Amino acid sequence: MPEPTEEDLEIVKAQLGRPPRGTRAIAHRCPCGNPDVVETAPRLDDGTPFPTLYYLTCPHATAACSRLESAGVMRDMQDRLATDPELAAHYARAAEDYLARRKAIEDVPEISHVAAGGMPDRVKCLHVHLGHALAAGRGVNPFGDEVRDVVEPWWAEGPCVKRED
Repeated sequence: MPEPTEEDLEIVKAQLGRPPRGTRAIAHRCPCGNPDVVETAPRLDDGTPFPTLYYLTCPHATAACSRLESAGVMRDMQDRLATDPELAAHYARAAEDYLARRKAIEDVPEISHVAAGGMPDRVKCLHVHLGHALAAGRGVNPFGDEVRDVVEPWWAEGPCVKRED
């Protein structure tokens, strides 16, 4: 994954409304060209373990995920997870993928078995699942893929942050 440029970091700062922490790479770019998912170091500069490897930064995508959460989509996903063994197995593999990707960057024992977004037993934080799906590609995180299908195209109204020419 490409390291962020200074312009990328300025865009992420504008997206978040604060300086980003621990950004080590741009994990995905929106079709408009802006970063929409950053890869965060498993341990922040101050030594704090940080389990969220893929951080969704685009305010349009974030708002779309928040709307889905408010509508009860996570509850429906959780219900399906409890009743569909094939889906549960796919979701468990998504958690393993997430942990393996983070460990490949740095092994942080304090969070070695902590995925994100509730994986592998619960469904929470659709932002994490969308970020994982965008960074890892289709077929890795089933709930991330579902969220992606529902929230696309979050970029239709134009870039969330204008790039410098």
